[in-house]
Amino acid sequence: MLKTVSYSKEPIHTMGGLTVVPDCLIDDIAIKETSVLLLPGADTWSDPKHGAIIKKASELLSLGATVGAICGATVALANFGLLDNRRHTSNGQGFLEMFSPAYKGQDLYVDKPSVADNNLITANPTGALLWAKQIIEHLGVFQANTLEFWYEYFSTGKAESFFALMQTVAPNNEK
Repeated sequence: MLKTVSYSKEPIHTMGGLTVVPDCLIDDIAIKETSVLLLPGADTWSDPKHGAIIKKASELLSLGATVGAICGATVALANFGLLDNRRHTSNGQGFLEMFSPAYKGQDLYVDKPSVADNNLITANPTGALLWAKQIIEHLGVFQANTLEFWYEYFSTGKAESFFALMQTVAPNNEK
């Protein structure tokens, strides 16, 4: 079940122009190994009001649950020390140091669009599609060949990739 979450039930107006009304509050997040928390990019992650959700992310990672963060959300993880012991990426070499004086994970920084390590999946903004692929893979949503065709289609737009994808998801009883 997918739920949007925030520190209040007030509508959120995103950088991309969407209005999101949260389904629940941070305290309502189930702390289970099967939980997944995805932190979207924004330029407001240094605001102390986000501390509660990052604390929840820390609890989830400690339990073995999955946390994904893209773009500016990686700053909040860096501020909380959650990137100090896992391979990760962000918006380029030096970005996390610029916005997070507490950041100590430089040796684990990987200069790639998206990086998955120990239930943490991070990405820079150009890695959104790869980030989605790694999340889908981690969740086991598709079989491996279906996921590869899915990624190939959405990264290239080639019709043959679409038809290959459709072949992997067609019901077995179709002739």
